[in-house]
Amino acid sequence: MTNRAPGQRELVGFRVGDQAFCIDITSVLEIRGWTATTPLPGAPAYMKGVVNLRGTVLPIIDLASRLGLPSTEPSARHAIVVVRCGERTVGLLVEGVSDIMQLDDAARQDPPNMGEAQGPGVVSGVFAVDSNLISLLDLDNLLPPMREAA
Repeated sequence: MTNRAPGQRELVGFRVGDQAFCIDITSVLEIRGWTATTPLPGAPAYMKGVVNLRGTVLPIIDLASRLGLPSTEPSARHAIVVVRCGERTVGLLVEGVSDIMQLDDAARQDPPNMGEAQGPGVVSGVFAVDSNLISLLDLDNLLPPMREAA
């Protein structure tokens, strides 16, 4: 059990490119090393492919590509963070998990308003930690909405 002060959030920190990001630890199901994927025809460009995770087909999202950064060429140093994204379970390809941190929610700043033309953003806040900025990802907005079954 974690000794967390009121207003504190426990977050998993990781790097994508030269940027630091974090997500709420309660969304993380597991962290695993890079595993080669099987590409799916017609999948979005940010989807690396799928892997077999204990009998379940798990889509792997290239988080850098999804965030508009240069696509990732995975290596043994990369990690897959398995998370709940809305109603879906997906793996996020990151350059490596840096740490688990506790940050005060009051220190979270809203991301700059860049207009709402594209709907809600994938960054729900920014924490200034020492001389670094860490962006808090909103996993509910990371993937497009699921299509209704026909």
